[in-house]
Amino acid sequence: MGSNYSLKYDVDIVMCMDATGSMTGILDTVKKNALNFYGDLHKAMQEKGKQVNSLRIKVIAFRDYLADGNNAMLATDFYSMPEKQEEFNALVNSLVADGGGDDPEDGLEALGYAIKSKWSAAGTNKRRHIIVVWTDAGTHALGFGKKAPNYPTKMAADFEQLTAWWEQMDFNSKRLLIYAPEEDYWTRISDSWDQTIHYPSEAGNGLKEFEYQEILDAIRNSIG
Repeated sequence: MGSNYSLKYDVDIVMCMDATGSMTGILDTVKKNALNFYGDLHKAMQEKGKQVNSLRIKVIAFRDYLADGNNAMLATDFYSMPEKQEEFNALVNSLVADGGGDDPEDGLEALGYAIKSKWSAAGTNKRRHIIVVWTDAGTHALGFGKKAPNYPTKMAADFEQLTAWWEQMDFNSKRLLIYAPEEDYWTRISDSWDQTIHYPSEAGNGLKEFEYQEILDAIRNSIG
């Protein structure tokens, strides 16, 4: 096993979290484990004979542009771990499950922000650019909330353009994990986008059915 430790990975993870009122379950899980995530992931990778050379985590908390206004979308920069562990932990613990005007939320806009992240490109190690989406709701079509004054001006115009953005990402590096109900757009993505795994969630249940270890294992397996 020792020889496998030459396999080193530079890992970027974007966590897209539905932060509406029903999502207390998964938010509590993330908060409870945020401080230990870096160490847990390192240990999980070492068990596979692999190493995380560098880890950066970005958080996107999304709601509904028309219903939640300025609270509809929060997108951070990447936190380099473990150097920015305290800042990451503070940010995660500041999130409150609140808002959301109807069942569909603006998850596709969150995915657009995630795809256009400033991903790592330097170095000779294997790279992994991982997006994890957590939601217990369907998603509006792109542009549903365009009338909101804070709607992003450089967002993908429609689902086809969002798909093109995904296709432009490096095939060997990108991974998409979706924890979402089996509803339109989420199922279209899982059926047609490459490097994507969909873990169906129960609508309106806050992803309480998923344990932290399950999520950690899924992220570990998406790395290598």
